[in-house]
Amino acid sequence: MNGPVFYTAGHTEALKYTVKNLQQQGFIFASHPDHTVTHILLGVPAGPIEDFKQILPQFSNDVAVLGGNLDFPELSSYHRIDLLKDPLYLAQNANITAYCAIKQAINRLPVILDRCPVLVIGWGRIGKCLATLLKQMGAIVTVAARKETDRAAVASLGYEAEDSTALGYSLIRYRAIFNTVPTMVLPKEAIEFCHKDCLKIDLASKPGIDAEDVIWARGLPSKDAPESSGTLIANTILRLIR
Repeated sequence: MNGPVFYTAGHTEALKYTVKNLQQQGFIFASHPDHTVTHILLGVPAGPIEDFKQILPQFSNDVAVLGGNLDFPELSSYHRIDLLKDPLYLAQNANITAYCAIKQAINRLPVILDRCPVLVIGWGRIGKCLATLLKQMGAIVTVAARKETDRAAVASLGYEAEDSTALGYSLIRYRAIFNTVPTMVLPKEAIEFCHKDCLKIDLASKPGIDAEDVIWARGLPSKDAPESSGTLIANTILRLIR
């Protein structure tokens, strides 16, 4: 059989659009796992390996596995294409994540973002995208970062800057807080300083805000923008396998 043959072992909404995009490009998808399959498509991230490892023996030994966070011992002998290790995918996915986080905020805040004081914790890929988009929408944006060099960069770009390791009394100013740092930056004792109606959205892979009303919004692209997420996955796959 000429060309790649895919089998979808993931079940996210985003993957439905990935499959649609790849099929429109002429790629074939097998309906059952067998030795004709050349590429197994998992989610990004892949999810629990237990849901998938039982069908692994039905594929050939040289099958390629595509997805995110593929560092499972069960996959160590297979060729793995991990999208979450691809810098271009990560950059584009950060932008989608930022849009989705703002969508979450707009749907929950009783005020518009124009002139709304917001705090973005972290100056990584998602933090930079969030700060840019929020500023474009008229929000008064402060960025909290641990490194002094990052805070200098933040200030040079026209944002207010705070030290993310020393957040306290100033938290009362913000109506929305977006955390992107996968470590505890707002423990319970810091939460006491927040505005009583402050919206708290945690986008990190590990909780960074210890509050009862925090929205832990992992995997937003697949949930809130599945078509955009799925299209990005498809385009990344096309780039990486060609």
